[in-house]
Formats: sequence, C-alpha cells, structure tokens
Amino acid sequence: MNIKNLQLFLHLSDSLSFHQTAQAMHISPSALSRVIQRLEQELGQSLFCRDNRSVEITMAGKKLIPVASAIISNWLSLKTELNSDSSLLQGKLKIFCSVTASYSHLPSILTAFRQRYPQIEIQLLTGDSALAIDKVLNDEVDVAITAKPEQLSAKLSYIELDHIPMSVISPAIPPPAIQQQLNNGPNWQALPFILAESGPARSRANTWFKDKKITPPIYAQISGHEAIVSMVALGCGIGIAPDVVINNSPMNDKVQRFPAEFIAPLSLGLCCKQSRHQENVLKALLQLF
Repeated sequence: MNIKNLQLFLHLSDSLSFHQTAQAMHISPSALSRVIQRLEQELGQSLFCRDNRSVEITMAGKKLIPVASAIISNWLSLKTELNSDSSLLQGKLKIFCSVTASYSHLPSILTAFRQRYPQIEIQLLTGDSALAIDKVLNDEVDVAITAKPEQLSAKLSYIELDHIPMSVISPAIPPPAIQQQLNNGPNWQALPFILAESGPARSRANTWFKDKKITPPIYAQISGHEAIVSMVALGCGIGIAPDVVINNSPMNDKVQRFPAEFIAPLSLGLCCKQSRHQENVLKALLQLF
C-alpha cells in the first residue's frame, strides 16, 4: 500500500462517488478504479459494492478506514517532524472566500501565515460565500472563510473569527415608488426586496420575515452579497446584507440603514474538513488559532 492510494480510498469512502473523488483528487475514474482494485487484491477483500447507480462501502472497507487514517496521519506527522524548520515547509494552500472577506478578514490571517511559512504558495478563489461549504466538502479548496451554516456537517471543523451584524437597507434617495411605501413607517408587505439567493444570510432574512409576519415581494435574488448593496443604491428595492459588505461597498454612501430593525448576526470563521487536519500545510494554518 502507498499513501496516495490510501488517500484515494479515504476520499472515496467519504464521497461514495468515483466521479467526485476522481475530479477532486485529479485522477481519471478508470485509474481510480484500478487503485481500488489493487487495494482489494492486496487485502483479499472487496472494499466497495458498486453498480451503475450507487457505491456502498463494505464491512472490510469500514474496518480499513481507521487503519488508513492512522497510517496517513503518522506518515504526515513524521514528515512534519523531519522538516522541523517551518521556513522550509512547502506546498500550496487553496483558500475560498467572498470578495469582501478577501480584504476584511483574510489579510490578518495571511500576514501571520506568510511570515511563518514563506515557501507556501497561496491560491485564493473568490465567489459567492454560499458555495463555500460545498467547495470544502468536495476538496475543491483546502479551507474557506465563510458564515457558519445553520447545520454544520459532522465532516467539517469550524473556527470562529468574528460576528457580523446584518442590516436592512434602502436607497439613500428612494425613487417615488419606494418612498411612497416608506412614508408613515415602512410598508414591508409592498416594498420590493433584494436578497441573497441562499446561505446563512438568506436564512437570517427569512427568519426576520417570519418574525414580522410578512411575505414581501422579492425583486431579485443575488448570488453573493456585494451586488445587493449596488442594486439597493440604484433604487431597485430594499436589501438585507451583512454590515461588513455594506461598510466596504463603494456604494455605501448611497444607501441608508433601518436602525430599529434587528437581524441576528452571522458567525464568520474558517472551515475545513476534519479528515484533512493532519495534512502539513493545513495543519500549519490551523496551529495559528
């Protein structure tokens, strides 16, 4: 057995998808199938039951999981011990976060990390924060800066970095149609809303609607939060967005908050797979917290 083959086995035992594991581990499905077949031949046992529609792990496969995890963990620990000079630690760290988080929270993390491990290559991917959890689970990135979901998968670990307040915002100079609904107190039932398409911020907005017993018209559902502020500033409707996004938006002087409206804050943190904690580069990052 070699370490790479055991890593492929562990990923497949988690995903139960040859296609997903092959894509995440940068190997063809046929090559992955051959690796599993070799492992099965070495053990003399089937590790997976597979057909055209599903993959299930066998009892022998379940027994191999803790053994494979221990072998990989011990191997990585030995490599780390032998490479005791942290400045020589090399590799690549893939990080995913929103555009806003890339300049509101990421710099403080990377500054300390880069000073301690200058040889590690940082690859930053930005996008809709609602996609962060899936990207971590699918091994598209090593770690993500993301809002904590309502239900955190048992496969993930989460380190809280900050609490992010949420606000309801309107255009600083509302167009007549919106101003009419704001006169004498907001008529929430008639105001058009611009919301995040999914994710914890949308969940907070839905809870706020439920608490106020309103079903407002939805003007737009946006992937990501930055565009919410821009669309509100342009007079398209009322928005609900994290304060850190509002404060850092170039359009923040063209929107105004409803200070009396309270929405539960978001928990922002680092998220990664528990099964990858002992990987050298990721372990080095986590040790900073």
